Amino acid sequence: MTALYEASHEGERYVGFGAPEDATAQDAVLTLYPLGDTDLRAQVLAARGDVAALTAALATGREPRTVPAAEVRLLPPLLPDSLGDALVSGFMQTHNVKVDASTQSQPNWFFKGLGDSLKISGGRLRAPAGAVALTEEAEVVLVYVTDEDGTPQYAGYTFGNDLTDIGRFKRHAGHLSYAKLCDAGVAPWLFLGTPPSQVTGQVVIERGSAEVWRGSFTTGTKALHYGLRDIMSELFSYEGLRHPGRVHYVYLGADRSSFHSGFTIADQDRIEIDFATHGVTLTHTVDWH
Repeated sequence: MTALYEASHEGERYVGFGAPEDATAQDAVLTLYPLGDTDLRAQVLAARGDVAALTAALATGREPRTVPAAEVRLLPPLLPDSLGDALVSGFMQTHNVKVDASTQSQPNWFFKGLGDSLKISGGRLRAPAGAVALTEEAEVVLVYVTDEDGTPQYAGYTFGNDLTDIGRFKRHAGHLSYAKLCDAGVAPWLFLGTPPSQVTGQVVIERGSAEVWRGSFTTGTKALHYGLRDIMSELFSYEGLRHPGRVHYVYLGADRSSFHSGFTIADQDRIEIDFATHGVTLTHTVDWH
């Protein structure tokens, strides 16, 4: 599966295309195209999901550079220069495995942070020192760019880790808004197609040099209790979310996590999430502040 990614190298912005495995393999070399003043978000919207057209628009007439992946800093997909123009949010209890008698017609929505809360693989996920019980959440993330008319336009999808203080939520359901104010892991790859119907993988958590928890997960649109079109239409019916130029990163909820097995993440634990069906691996260390 081909994905788009943005990178910084020697102070300049570049764009690249390829499978995630190609960029993360040992001694990987990337072919990058200089962006200069090009508005990548506008180019993605103009292509309307046509990978060939987008590749041509971003590669034609630009001299490519071949750079070792180790020398490149990958960026969250379509992240605006002004981090305040990125809004990170999501839905909870969306999956069929979590449906019960209390399930609502529209899932609870939460605000998670602005652009600085997004951390690509290798970064550190911040959580408040007073957290009750932290857990990882392996999720599909939808990316929307709000056009000049104030309409959020779907740009593509990626994958993330919605670190959550689930203990605080379980102790007081009204504290969902606090429970979600931890950093979010995100992959730098933007897949330009429709959201995936099925994603499978596994989570490994290490403490020091020892593996302390391992489990598998299933997500994707087939795993959702809710119709994606319906919940996104309801969300973006609120004018306050439709500021032109704003980029939305919407986390779609998770399958069961390590918390449901009785495990609690500790300070400095290392979380590795392998989205095996899509070749994406996210690794983050948790920092309690």
